[in-house]
Amino acid sequence: MQFRLVGEKKYEGFVDTTKVKAYMAQEQEQRTMLESLLNRLNDLNAIGASLSSERNIDKLLENILSASMKITNADAGTLYLLDVEKQELTFEILRNRSLGISMGGTSGEKIPFYPIHLIGKEGEPNHAMVVSHAALSGETVNIPDAYIAEGFDFTGTKHFDAKTGYHSRSFLAVPMRDHEHEVIGVLQLINALDEQGGVLQFSLDDQKLLESLASQAAIAISNRRLILQMEELFESFIKLINTAIDDKSPYTGGHCARVPALTMMLAEAASRTDQGELKPFKLTDQDRYELKMAGLLHDCGKITTPVHVVDKATKLHTLFDRIQLLDTRFEVLKRDAEIALLRGELNQGEYDSRVSQLDEDREFLRRTNIGGEKMSDTDIERVRAIAAYPWRDVEGEMRDFLSAEETENLTIRAGTLTAEEREIINHHIVVTIKMLESLPWPKHLKRVPEYAGGHHERMDGKGYPKGLTKEQMSIQARLMGIADIFEALTAKDRPYKPGKTLTESLNILGNFKLNGHIDPELFDAFIREKVYLEYAHRFLSPEQIDDVDVNKIPGYQS
Repeated sequence: MQFRLVGEKKYEGFVDTTKVKAYMAQEQEQRTMLESLLNRLNDLNAIGASLSSERNIDKLLENILSASMKITNADAGTLYLLDVEKQELTFEILRNRSLGISMGGTSGEKIPFYPIHLIGKEGEPNHAMVVSHAALSGETVNIPDAYIAEGFDFTGTKHFDAKTGYHSRSFLAVPMRDHEHEVIGVLQLINALDEQGGVLQFSLDDQKLLESLASQAAIAISNRRLILQMEELFESFIKLINTAIDDKSPYTGGHCARVPALTMMLAEAASRTDQGELKPFKLTDQDRYELKMAGLLHDCGKITTPVHVVDKATKLHTLFDRIQLLDTRFEVLKRDAEIALLRGELNQGEYDSRVSQLDEDREFLRRTNIGGEKMSDTDIERVRAIAAYPWRDVEGEMRDFLSAEETENLTIRAGTLTAEEREIINHHIVVTIKMLESLPWPKHLKRVPEYAGGHHERMDGKGYPKGLTKEQMSIQARLMGIADIFEALTAKDRPYKPGKTLTESLNILGNFKLNGHIDPELFDAFIREKVYLEYAHRFLSPEQIDDVDVNKIPGYQS
């Protein structure tokens, strides 16, 4: 009797109940198989979506192998990547559920096996191994039982089994092809399991699903590699700029590397803080990368700063230290005094007094020329008095001993830069912001210009270039400001001062907290988490690392 479908009565017309039950059982089996396949396809789609979002390459490879084992119910598996230059497959991830083996990737356990060569010693292709054949041919290899299979060398597999008590039976090796159809690796699974744990051959459905997953995996790996290569290229370009900046001056070399390092140390300390305003501040890997880029680029505008300003080691330094010109003028004045003595215009006592005064004035200007943190009003007036000394130049004309420009430089109250030169130096941050804001940053790096451009702002709004207050700044920009200041205080390569000790630097930084210059909670975290000490052990000289009494640091609250 023929099968007829009438409404919901699917078996009307059958008189043989045995046949009806057989047909119903067959239909149920088909329905179960279809549901299983649909579930596996759904799993495959979900896996593809998750692979495309994974940023960590090791986790990505682990996810690929885990997903492969899941959709085929494999007991073990290995993911190999192709090293094109060496023409070999390297073990990247290895898993075996029965033996509890987890190697490679984020497991921390190195895979002890040698790479599999694709080319033999005589230059012939190595088709003896399942995975090498899959890589060379681009074809899937599905082996029901390795112990009776012919055409491949399973010596290594049998040795592994003998050593561990495992029994490697069914194999499925699928090449991973990228978007250019190039093989970039191989997925190999071992021992397909049934519901009772028995070992089966990998089915055709298993093979098709794994081939589909391998294709998605290869594209995900290639995309991740491409992104990593672009990031490496970008970082290398940034370091190239920083090298050019640091190499412009022997006095600031390393600044562009030390500030990012200290920035990241303080950021991690702030992220660990579980109190106050910093409690909700937590860093993701993406946040860390963005801040790292900002740190590396924080002074990129200095590439436009004139070298003679950056290199101004003394107050009279331009292309050279003009203190030597003053030495010559002092010698001229002493010569004139000697001529006056010989002419009888001065007696010996007056001459000796005059020469002694000139020698004292010369040494005073030499000390003044070095620069320092504070010049007194008395010393400034003395410079101006010396400036008015009359002297005869090489053309025989009478002039003031110091020009107006020389007087301006020698009366700089702190450091070696005039107000105009300080403005030139400060302009680098304007250039930095302009340069960074002109770049087409991707979404995850959009805040780099704000972070990098804010390290000279102050919490009280008296900083530059925008005069931002604490509330208008991100935590990242605020902590970069502290890193920039502390690096400058402790730097031992500045032309006008030696590197300060930890205690000296922290005392200055503490006063900066009290006067509204830096973020108070970040400063406290800097001390409490001993960021200063971590930085010191990496970058400071032993003589700078003194014993710090944190209880005496101005403004510090534990």
